[in-house]
Amino acid sequence: MTSDSTKAQPTPDGAASRRQFHRTATAAALGAFAAPAVVRGRNLNEKLSIACIGVGGRGGSNLADVSSEDVVALCDVYEGAVARAAQAHPRAKKYQDFRKLFDDLKSYDAVVVSTTEHTHAFATLPALLLGKHVYCEKPLTHDVWEARLIREAAAKARVATQMGTQIHAGDNYRRVVELIQAGAVGAVKDVHVWVGRAWGRQSPEDAKANGDIVSVTERPTGSTPIPTGLDWDLWLGPVASRPFHEVYFPGPKWYRWWDFGNGTMSDLGSHWIDLPFWALKLKTPSTIEAFGPPPHAEIAPASMKAVYEYEARGEQPALTLTWYQGAMKPEPWTTGAIPKWDSGVLFVGEKGMLLSDYGRNLLLPEERFRDYKRPEPTIPKSLGHHAEWIHACKTGAPTTCNFEYAGWLTEANHLGNVAYRVGRKLEWDAAALKATNASEADPMIRRDYRPGWSLG
Repeated sequence: MTSDSTKAQPTPDGAASRRQFHRTATAAALGAFAAPAVVRGRNLNEKLSIACIGVGGRGGSNLADVSSEDVVALCDVYEGAVARAAQAHPRAKKYQDFRKLFDDLKSYDAVVVSTTEHTHAFATLPALLLGKHVYCEKPLTHDVWEARLIREAAAKARVATQMGTQIHAGDNYRRVVELIQAGAVGAVKDVHVWVGRAWGRQSPEDAKANGDIVSVTERPTGSTPIPTGLDWDLWLGPVASRPFHEVYFPGPKWYRWWDFGNGTMSDLGSHWIDLPFWALKLKTPSTIEAFGPPPHAEIAPASMKAVYEYEARGEQPALTLTWYQGAMKPEPWTTGAIPKWDSGVLFVGEKGMLLSDYGRNLLLPEERFRDYKRPEPTIPKSLGHHAEWIHACKTGAPTTCNFEYAGWLTEANHLGNVAYRVGRKLEWDAAALKATNASEADPMIRRDYRPGWSLG
């Protein structure tokens, strides 16, 4: 790796246009798309031309959800994934390197990004700079700086964007937001968010409690055969070279490794912290502190908790939001003060509590709210998370998990992991994108890339 990740790097094969495609496109793209890049008066029955980057695993599911449109390109570092996807889309162009897609593909409206987390920004940024609508899987980026970069690029591009937090489209989340914003439990000063699933470095207790997919505690010293059709160097992308090993591929094995993902925090945090973020209109915490086993240099933890403090804003008082994963749970859960749901969000207000998961919610204590009249629904029913984005691409209508919203959510989630890895309470200056009391956090806020890969 290099110490200056923003500099263009020489490439041994001379493929400058692919390695530095964003540099040549930036000025023209941002100028050309100063107005919303929506086809004015477009017939809603007219199909979008969509390029899909990452078409295996979660990408295959996203592909299926946009297949009502015209899929014109399929790209994946694993040829087997492209071959399977091409069975349903035989006319689509096939790519293994998404940089070539951006070089060669001339006619398309939108891009769906479902790569591994550590390459999300590299596939998303050039699409935005070219004025393409973008749907990107969660988390939006691999680190805090990338989230800020993508959010700001999306604001300039003025295209339809959506992060893949599919549960955001569910009716239950809408009803919870309405209840909180109607003051059902009064002013909320504490929120607890916990998930039972844990992808990360396991203690024996964790492994017993969580039933994790693979118990891995250290980086392998050897290698295993590279699957036929996988371009391992392309899969690594901006990460320093290492031998292939089956502990990284296929997904979701890579989630646990800091170089490629961020464990449970960034994955499920995108879904679960989304609810209080939406309901309480959160954005930037003032401090972040995390607790758990001693941090490992390469692997995210199975169990941890992160405590976020938010300053008072308008009618919203100062707030503490605590995240728990794996074996860690909030005190009301452990004492039996609330039902022991496997995963949930608990809003603690002056008048009571609201407990929610993906599909249900309870006002607590139940006897206090027995005669409570819930507010009439005000948030419209979603067309569906992918359908909402497609509709926005065609009409200019808003999406609910656009990159403005998702960028702030992603920054906050990543900061929980940064605080955990640094091992101290962070005082966060959002404008400066810096933990003012912990310079050692800088490499985790903005990582270096290996030569040939740059976003600057």
